[in-house]
Amino acid sequence: MADQGLYQTQTQKLAIGPQMQQSLQILQAPTLELRQIIQQEIEINPVLELEAPEVSLEDAVPDDPDDRDSGDRDELDALSQMDEEWREYWAQSRMQTANRSADDQERWQFLMDSIVAPTTLQEHLVSQLRTAEIEDPLLVKNVEFLIGSLDDRGFLNSSVEDMSLMHGVPIDDLHAAKAVLMSFDPVGVGSDDLRECLLVQLERLGKKHSLAHRLVDQYLEDLANKRYPILARKLGVPLEQVSRAADFISTLDPRPASRFNPSSNNYVSPDIIVERQGSEWVPVMNNDDLPSLRLSNAYKDLLGQASSSGEVRNYIRDKIRSGKFLIRSIHQRQQTIHKIATQILAHQREFLEKGTSFLRPLNMAQVADEVGVHETTVSRAISGKYMATPHGVYELKFFFSHGVKTESGEDLSNTSVKNAIADLIKTEAKAKPLSDDKLAKLLDKQGIKVARRTVAKYREALGILPSHLRKSFS
Repeated sequence: MADQGLYQTQTQKLAIGPQMQQSLQILQAPTLELRQIIQQEIEINPVLELEAPEVSLEDAVPDDPDDRDSGDRDELDALSQMDEEWREYWAQSRMQTANRSADDQERWQFLMDSIVAPTTLQEHLVSQLRTAEIEDPLLVKNVEFLIGSLDDRGFLNSSVEDMSLMHGVPIDDLHAAKAVLMSFDPVGVGSDDLRECLLVQLERLGKKHSLAHRLVDQYLEDLANKRYPILARKLGVPLEQVSRAADFISTLDPRPASRFNPSSNNYVSPDIIVERQGSEWVPVMNNDDLPSLRLSNAYKDLLGQASSSGEVRNYIRDKIRSGKFLIRSIHQRQQTIHKIATQILAHQREFLEKGTSFLRPLNMAQVADEVGVHETTVSRAISGKYMATPHGVYELKFFFSHGVKTESGEDLSNTSVKNAIADLIKTEAKAKPLSDDKLAKLLDKQGIKVARRTVAKYREALGILPSHLRKSFS
C-alpha cells in the first residue's frame, strides 16, 4: 500500500502583487481606458485629486515641527518634492526622468521585463513555447522568429522561402519551426494563407478526407464565390451536399488572431503628435485626454496634525502610498511611450519626409535594445497607442514590420511592398488585369524581389481580388 500523508514542496514563482498588476495594466492601457482607471482610483482613494492648484505643497504643511513627528515630516517632504516634479512634467508635456532610486528603478524594470501576461497573440504563443519542453535552443529561437513574423490575421507575413533568403536561415530549420508553431493554439496560426489555415482546422477536427477538406484544398475560389452548382457538377455530388459542406466551412475561423486583436474604437485620440523642430522630427506627448493627478493637501494636513489618531494616520499613509504608486506608474508609462516613439522616428525619417511607401522594416527587438527594456515591455507599451504624423494617424504597431531587400541592398518594409502592389493594380488594364506572377515580375523590375506566393499573400491582405475576378468585360 502506498504511503499516504502530507508533504511540503518548495517551488519558485514570481508573485504579482495588486500594485504591480495595476502598473502593468496602466502601461498597456490605451488613453481612454486609462482615464477610466484613473477615475476608478479617484473614487476609491480620497487622497487623489484632479487638477493641481497653484498653491504648492509646502504652503499646506504646518511650520511647527511639534505638530508632527519626524517620520511624518520626512514623508510629507518627499511628497512635496514628487508633487513639484509631477506638475512640472504636465506643464511641459514632455518626458522627464522618473524620480525613483536606482533600486526601485531596477525592480520596476525587472518586473516589467519578466512578467508575461497572455494579452496579445505573441505573448500567448510565447507562453506555449516556454511550456513545450523543446530542448533544441536553435529551434526555440526560430519559432520565436516566426511568432514575430505574424500579421494581424495570425498568418506569416512572408513565405518561409522569402524569410530563408532574407535572413540566411536554412529553409528546413524554418519549416521545422513552422510545424511547431502550427501545433499551438489558436488553430491555424502560422499558416501561409487562408487555404492552409482552413485545412489545418479541418484536419484537427478529423475531417481530412471530407468533402469540406476537398473543397478548401482544390476549389477555394469557387467556394468563396458560391459557385455551388458548378462545384456539384465537378465533384459529381448532389448540390445539397456541397451546400452543407460550405455551411460547415463557414463555421471555421479565417483569422486565428482575431480574438487577440483589441476592438477598434470609432474615435482615436493620438497619444503622440509628431512635430518638426528645425531639421528634426520629435514626438510630443498629447496629455489633453489624460487627467493630471495630485495628492490632496487636506489629507496631508490631517496626517500632520498631532490630534489625529494612529488609525487615521495609518489609513492616510496607506492611501498616500497607493496614490504615489499610481502617479509614478502613469509617469513611467508616459516616459516609456515617449522613448519608444523617439526611436520609431529615428528609424522612420524617410516615411515622415516622403510617405508610407518609404516605411522601413523595424522590429520590437531593435527598439527594445535601444530603449534599454525587454521586447515584452515594448509590446505592452505600443498596444492601442496612436501617433499623429504628417501622413495621418497610425497605431504604433504600424511602424513595426519585416521587409525585403531591394536590388540595391536597401531594406523595404512589407507595407511599402503592399503599396507598390496596390499602385500597380490601380493602373492595370481592366480588361486584362495583372496576375500575381506578372505583378512579381513588375516588382522585380523595380528592384523588389518577392515570390509570387508572397505577392498573393500581400494582395489578399489588401483585400484585392485575384486577377480573374478583377477582369472587366465591358
